[in-house]
Amino acid sequence: MADESRASSTTAPRDDASGERGFDLVVALRTVSKHWAIALTTLIFVALSVTFYTLGQKKIYQSSATVQFDPNPPRPLGRGVDTVVDMGAGSYWNNREYYETQYKVIRSMRVATAVVAQLNLQNDVYFLDNLPKDAAPPPAKSVSPEEAATLLRDRLSVEPVKDSRLAVLRYEDADRERAQRVLSTAIDVYVEQNLDDALASTNSAVDWLRTQLDKLKNDLEASETSLHEYKLTKNILDVDFEDQSNLLREEMKQINDALTAVRTRREEFAARNHELSKLDPNSPLDLPASELIQSPVLQMLRARHEECVRERDALIGSGKGENHPEVRAATERLAANRNSLIAEIKNVQGAVNRDLAIVKRQEAGLVTLFEDAKKQAFELNSLKIEYDRLRRTKDNTEKLYQLVLERTKESDLQRMLRVNNIRVLDRPDVPLVPLRPRVAVNIVVGILAGLLLGVGAALARAMLDRTLKTPVQIERELGLPFLGLVPAFDRREKETALRKGRRRGKLAVDSSRRELLVHDQPTSGIAEAARAIRTNLLFMSPDRPYKTLLVASAGPSEGKTTVCCYIAVAMAQAGQRVVLIDCDLRRPRLHQVFGKGPEIGVTSALLDESVVDDEGALRTEVENLYVIPAGPIPPNPAELLHSDRFKALLRKLQDRFDRVIIDSPPLVAVTDGTVLSTLVDGTVLVVRASATTHDFAHHGIRSLRDVGGNVIGAVLNAVDLARQEYGFYHYYGYKKDGYYEAAPEAAPPERAEPPPPALPN
Repeated sequence: MADESRASSTTAPRDDASGERGFDLVVALRTVSKHWAIALTTLIFVALSVTFYTLGQKKIYQSSATVQFDPNPPRPLGRGVDTVVDMGAGSYWNNREYYETQYKVIRSMRVATAVVAQLNLQNDVYFLDNLPKDAAPPPAKSVSPEEAATLLRDRLSVEPVKDSRLAVLRYEDADRERAQRVLSTAIDVYVEQNLDDALASTNSAVDWLRTQLDKLKNDLEASETSLHEYKLTKNILDVDFEDQSNLLREEMKQINDALTAVRTRREEFAARNHELSKLDPNSPLDLPASELIQSPVLQMLRARHEECVRERDALIGSGKGENHPEVRAATERLAANRNSLIAEIKNVQGAVNRDLAIVKRQEAGLVTLFEDAKKQAFELNSLKIEYDRLRRTKDNTEKLYQLVLERTKESDLQRMLRVNNIRVLDRPDVPLVPLRPRVAVNIVVGILAGLLLGVGAALARAMLDRTLKTPVQIERELGLPFLGLVPAFDRREKETALRKGRRRGKLAVDSSRRELLVHDQPTSGIAEAARAIRTNLLFMSPDRPYKTLLVASAGPSEGKTTVCCYIAVAMAQAGQRVVLIDCDLRRPRLHQVFGKGPEIGVTSALLDESVVDDEGALRTEVENLYVIPAGPIPPNPAELLHSDRFKALLRKLQDRFDRVIIDSPPLVAVTDGTVLSTLVDGTVLVVRASATTHDFAHHGIRSLRDVGGNVIGAVLNAVDLARQEYGFYHYYGYKKDGYYEAAPEAAPPERAEPPPPALPN
């Protein structure tokens, strides 16, 4: 049990926190080294393929040139003179659009067609087939200029230089001189076309400006004539209409002020007339105070009237009667003064009426003057509107004429200057080194790609391989304790067995008796492995040892009979009485291994238990080892193994022997093994290295556990210790020639053998 816990602790895989197995670089390297042949073959194949492909490619040369774009071209006429055709742009985004447009123009069909026509490339078979000039002359052919231009565009590229106004033009060709010639021609054509486009646009603009200039000149003369005729017709002096309007406004203001004053006087006279009309002729003394103040005559007459009244009243008060001459004289004077007062009042009323009439006439005259001035102002406004319209037409036409005249002169100067905003910074060069194929780089890339593909192929081969190979896989994939491994028996094992058999003076060991190799070669690696398995089985349950063991495998040809014999011989060599039972009632082999006849065996013992009482018939050449063959093959093996007679036979053998080891048929093929697993203390599963798959082994284990069988562990059989993953076991005593190679004749101690080393991870 201690060995089991130690083995499981050392071979358990490392899992991450999520329970999934993480990537192990060491395991990956071991996997690649294991499948080194696949990796190396892939590496060599890919590297050679890339090399031959690279050497077989056509050499392509690349000529390059640098062009500078100036969004703000030079202006010899000054910054204040705007160009007719804008060759650049203003803002940042406009600059970007300008650059992108020029990149497309360089690779346009128009430029390419002009280059093809200039160099006659549509008839150049070397250009059409992209061949160097020293190549074998191809058959003559000719294409359309458009098709040749398409080929040229495919080989021409434009790459802008970041954060600059530069662009690198590249042209690829199989001939280095032709690459330089075509690119030079393309740049020259593009620069010339750019200038020609600007000049053509300028010429078109100048022609249009001249046409407009003549038209504007005629319009200006017509507008000046119309304005002059209007002045003559309307009798308009060359005086500003604003001044005339000001004079009329001042006149109207004066007339309005006078009219306001007259109307004020009219109201005054009307008010006096109204007050005077209220006077009673019989009471002339009730005069308004204002009239008295304004008329001194009325004041005098009223004062005299009051004096006459006092005089008469004084005479009457002195006792004189009305007929008294003095009274009568005073009365006459009073009447005369009264008449004079009434007459004066009438004169005042008449004067007020006359003044009122005069004021009204003045008011009417002023109103007439004001209306005349107002009418004259309206007429002046009408004249001004028409005059302004004619004058505005004349001024606008004159401005346009001056502008067009100025632009025409500037455009003529610009057309003569021939300013271009594109400059060739670096002329195309003749390439010396081919652009591609880059032989060294491609070979290095091919080697790296082959290395990666080789590693991938090796890892893929390992991932697609579902077979069990290592003890770690036994414990990790199957969840069973690892009991040990058995090296593969090959030609070298056979030669060693023959040689050592002759040395001991024994008969030569037949290759068909390799199941007895542990007995024939006790110092061999297989014997060491068998003893290690025996030790693990003994220590797995020391308190309750497994007395009956079933050795089974998931499928046929996995070596279960061989492993069964190894375990039985190893336990017999340890001094235990071991009986080996062949329960493979379908394809038995133990009678051939131990030289027994097929007539006596398990099936015959089920009919007569006394068959197994003769130990002499069961004894083998291995001390303490007895064997019971299968016997005659029955038609119903599963029913026989499940019968009570077989159970009784098994109990009888348990009582007579220390260990009962049963050889079982395959678990997946038939049900015999699953039936036997319910009758034994434990089942040992044999897995053939690099042959048994995970799924097949799981199927066999599940069939055992479904019926309650106790699977105590697994043995890895037919292990090729020469492979890298088994180097640890090869170092620790599992060598082909055994651990005791130095003393081949000395038998190893059976009882006091050292425990096996801890199994590696």
